[in-house]
Amino acid sequence: MAEEVVRYSYRLRPGRTAESALLAEWNRCRFLWNEAVHQQKSGNRPSFGALSKMLTQARARNTWLREGSQVVQQQTLRTYAQALSQSFTVANRCRPTFKPRKRTRPSLEYTLRGFTIRDRKLVLAKGVSVPVVWSRELPSNPSSVRITQDSLGHWYASFVVTRTVEVSSANGGGIGIDWGVRATATTTEPAFDLPNRGHRARCAAELGRAQRRMRRRHRCGGMQSRGYHRAAREVAKLQKKAARRTRHEARVWARAVVDHHALIAIEDFAPQFMSRSRLARKAADGAIGIAKRELIERGTRAGRRVVLVRPAYTTMTCSRCFARAKQPLELADRNFRCHTCGLTAGRDRNAARVVLAVAERGHTRVDDVRQSDHLLPAAGPSAVRA
Repeated sequence: MAEEVVRYSYRLRPGRTAESALLAEWNRCRFLWNEAVHQQKSGNRPSFGALSKMLTQARARNTWLREGSQVVQQQTLRTYAQALSQSFTVANRCRPTFKPRKRTRPSLEYTLRGFTIRDRKLVLAKGVSVPVVWSRELPSNPSSVRITQDSLGHWYASFVVTRTVEVSSANGGGIGIDWGVRATATTTEPAFDLPNRGHRARCAAELGRAQRRMRRRHRCGGMQSRGYHRAAREVAKLQKKAARRTRHEARVWARAVVDHHALIAIEDFAPQFMSRSRLARKAADGAIGIAKRELIERGTRAGRRVVLVRPAYTTMTCSRCFARAKQPLELADRNFRCHTCGLTAGRDRNAARVVLAVAERGHTRVDDVRQSDHLLPAAGPSAVRA
């Protein structure tokens, strides 16, 4: 038995008064975030303590800020300070930027002093009461809650709770995972492959008609009509429907992989660069980032050994003898042929076996594995599978 900190999300049904209060609170938090970004642009690097003092001074002279909750405003500045400190410690991480009013979705963070659950309703600071759709019971008293709004205008509450779980031991061995576009995940065991079903591609015609309808009703200046907002809502509904299907399949697949394997070797692949290539639409439909995040989180919570392997040279390396090809394979070359040992296998399947072999030897990159390591007994049969 072990305890873990997780999030439980629920749908909210706020009325007009509660929704107006939430949007007004978000405007205050967005104003504070943009002021902190302005301080950063001016050459300062404000800490959370300095931002808290500035918040106290701003609330003393501004009635509009005092109408909101100080708890959620402090949490906004705390989140900004954490994002700013991480941007200086992690290489190639972007600094926090301004949050425009029309392109930023509301997100409010309340700690234990800023909310309570009373009569099956979520009561926030300043007396904002919101009904909650309790699809399941909370395992413990929540320590914080995050209020968000999606593209359809639906509100959600994400509670941080502690639950007791029973760590189960996996009977299987290890599995290597290679990410791709034709198949979202190719593993060393074909039964656990995650295909790219193309949910967005199937609704592309309907989505295109809705987008053209929205474009026809768009006004160049001034307020948009109700017809435009209806068309925009239809577009958001189609996009979210496809995204939900992809997310659900990724969760089911990650659970199956975690339940049957003790070692999970994952290619540490960053799919951001695909957004600038010809494969951008198909890669976005596969949702590699969602599947990778779900697998890492579930594997860590279940006590599995999760190893992230750098993707460099995994496609060019033979999974049997670890000999490296002299030239990289083109995207059209879907088969890998080793000129040293004569191995012939699928390109992605071979890369998944290389990822698993690297993780089994306790490394995180191909360069750390010697070519003679395939003779070691610790490698296991999965590393030399043809």
